[in-house]
Amino acid sequence: MTPLSHRRHLAGAGVLLVALLAWDNTSLDMVLAAWFGGPAGFPLKEHWLFTALLHEGARAASWLFLLALCVMVWWPAGAFRRIDIQRRLQVVVTTLLAVLAVSGLKSFSRTSCPWDLAAFGRVAQHISHWAWATSDGGPGRCFPAGHASAGFGFLGGYFAFAERSPRLAKAWLAAALLAGLLLGIAQQARGAHFMSHTLWTAWICWCIALGVDALRELSWPGCVPEVGDAA
Repeated sequence: MTPLSHRRHLAGAGVLLVALLAWDNTSLDMVLAAWFGGPAGFPLKEHWLFTALLHEGARAASWLFLLALCVMVWWPAGAFRRIDIQRRLQVVVTTLLAVLAVSGLKSFSRTSCPWDLAAFGRVAQHISHWAWATSDGGPGRCFPAGHASAGFGFLGGYFAFAERSPRLAKAWLAAALLAGLLLGIAQQARGAHFMSHTLWTAWICWCIALGVDALRELSWPGCVPEVGDAA
């Protein structure tokens, strides 16, 4: 991508950051959580669709897809033949960094999940997830949304394909966003996350994808496809 494209995407990330901070200062998280739960808890918490399919199944599928992408860095197939090895590696590295970043942030978070809150039948209090030094009385480790990164983590593919195949890049972007949002909503229905947790995960993954793309441009300026890679 060109420096102008990077600046445009960075500006977009800035606008989204302001919007997310504004969301955090509303009561929308609790309003949306109340659609799925109440004082007796979350009825869909153990529903097979959300546990077996959209949680365990989706997580396994995500890791299998990432493993396939790792193999295709050196033995490209399908769409991966359209980009050079640096960009193929970029997709894998971006995904791993995004998942690790979200997981790392969760490990330090003292924010508990909706299903742990007193409003939904447990003991924790609802406080801002930015109150890092304050315990809400629950187990914590719920911010941002780790499961949604199984979809949003693949956003780096958009940047990898953007120059060589813009149409495919847009399709990849849409697929990653829809997957992340679907997994985030599934977890919200179970009481495992607030919507803000999912939205912040999307923002973090996008910023990491943008940063990795900018670093690749600095490290390999003008890199070209290998013979047989472009289509």
